[in-house]
Amino acid sequence: MSFLVGIILIAMVGIFGVSNSVTTIEAGTRGVLKTFGEITGILDEGLHFRVPFITSVTVVEVRTQRYESNSSAASRDLQTVTTQVVINYRPDATQVDRLVREIGVDYERRVVDPAIQEAIKAATARFTAEELITRRPEVSDLILSVLSERLTPRGVIVESVSITDFNFSAEFARAIEAKQVAEQDALRAARELERARIEAQQQVARAEAEAKARLEIARAEAESLRLLGEVVSPQLLQLRFIERWDGILPRFVGGDNGLLTMLSIPTEDILTEPAATRATPGQNAAPSLETTP
Repeated sequence: MSFLVGIILIAMVGIFGVSNSVTTIEAGTRGVLKTFGEITGILDEGLHFRVPFITSVTVVEVRTQRYESNSSAASRDLQTVTTQVVINYRPDATQVDRLVREIGVDYERRVVDPAIQEAIKAATARFTAEELITRRPEVSDLILSVLSERLTPRGVIVESVSITDFNFSAEFARAIEAKQVAEQDALRAARELERARIEAQQQVARAEAEAKARLEIARAEAESLRLLGEVVSPQLLQLRFIERWDGILPRFVGGDNGLLTMLSIPTEDILTEPAATRATPGQNAAPSLETTP
């Protein structure tokens, strides 16, 4: 029985030793090998054998990690700004042994967050509150540059920086709103002024067109009168008078001595008068029948 118990104990110790002599490093991680507490190497992904009891392995994730941080800082125009950023970073797979040796596995709290706070404050101080909004890509690039400068020597690679939000003081928010309202009013006034200018130009154009049309009409009428004056003669006027005469002689005619009474001759007599005694073309249209009183 004692022999059997001894065999069982030896088997258990062997199994325990074998299990501790095999280490599996998962994908996206690295193993920092320690011998009696001293870092002696880096284990890549896969299955690894090590000396049990005297060696240990610290696993460090080298995949891209996301870290969100909020920081309040003063802008160049002394406005208090709270900036919310998201950082994508990863430990350098070739320097995880140095990272564990100098900082430890709690590197995010010890070096990453303080570096983010400093980078945000440094970047915010270079821009005014308004420029932080209008020049956001430049602010992000500056934060990334400061972070890379601080974290790369420590074995942490910063991949990207995203600014998710800016929060300003209530006074500054009201000032920004008032400025936006003033700009909108100015744009509206400019549009109204432009519309009035265009309408005035349209009215001037219509007036010029109407004046030009009236001038053309006047010119046409003047030309018509000129042409008519060239073709009108006394004979033509007499002919037009005869054509329109109704055959009734006037009772009075004007003369040097005043009004002269005309003889009342029936129209039938004029119409039955011999043709030889009628007026011929070129003579007076109405025969002279006046008598002196």
